[in-house]
Amino acid sequence: MSHPAVQAIRSGDTATLRRLLSADPALARATPDGERTLLHIATDWPGHFPHVRDTIAALAAHGADVNAKFLGPAHSETPLHWAASSDDVAALDALLDHGADIEATGGVIGGGTPLADAVAFATWRAARRLVERGARTTIWQAAALGLVDRVQEELGSVDAEAITNAFWGACHGGQLITAQLLLQHGADLHWVGHDRLTPLGAALRNGNAELVAWLRFASDSLKE
Repeated sequence: MSHPAVQAIRSGDTATLRRLLSADPALARATPDGERTLLHIATDWPGHFPHVRDTIAALAAHGADVNAKFLGPAHSETPLHWAASSDDVAALDALLDHGADIEATGGVIGGGTPLADAVAFATWRAARRLVERGARTTIWQAAALGLVDRVQEELGSVDAEAITNAFWGACHGGQLITAQLLLQHGADLHWVGHDRLTPLGAALRNGNAELVAWLRFASDSLKE
């Protein structure tokens, strides 16, 4: 059976959680399963647990480390990484409000930040909120989010490989205007990239019909 604190977090029973934390102050920083803190549990997939803002506030008030690292072998993600991956904006905001590091590294996606997770996993609400709250972007992330100004700022300082990768990211994010810009700057229309998908494959997965139609037209035009 899981720890009573875990049950309280998942059910949104913040009154019970506070009683448990008051009775055992060390619990706020504990890892009940040896890998996850209670803040990780509060943001774990699928996220969106009831009263998650109050849960995070209670844990922070009792000394929980909002930047605690996951202790498993594959990565060292913080609770903010997990909130981003779960597209849980309420949890994300609560963590940031209590001092979470928006640029924390250690993510499952290339050891990167919470934004890297959000963009890779297409949790777009979380990704956009992270940007609103000040997260820095790579050209790949900016392209996936359709942040054309940020993409343009980076174009002069990246190589052809990065442009093609960003083009794939724009297709992954369903961003037609950004994809058009990057193709004009030499992106490889047929590159087989992440998840073994071409840019067209990424766009098909995203479901932006206008982008898919344009990519097919551009591909046919190159064959002529």
